[in-house]
Amino acid sequence: MLEINVGENDIIFLKGRFDAAQVETAKSHLEKVTETCTLDFSELEYISSAGLGVLIATYQRLNKDGHKIKLRNMSKLVRDVFKFSRLDTLFEIE
Repeated sequence: MLEINVGENDIIFLKGRFDAAQVETAKSHLEKVTETCTLDFSELEYISSAGLGVLIATYQRLNKDGHKIKLRNMSKLVRDVFKFSRLDTLFEIE
């Protein structure tokens, strides 16, 4: 299960597991983002290739208009997924 909440300063908090079963939920939230945004992964336990696909599609859409996605507070497991897939070179990771 994936929970998505928007906090102060429009930071988007992801909690739980971001896998294929949660793609539509994530898309419905991220399609509303139109400017540079920050995603907080402090409570994200897992991300699958399907979750990565949603983030890449969102990045590409925002990048066309000069915006980006910032990612922060990743666990070692989630950070390793980005590192091994070389997506750490695409996203700004804090």
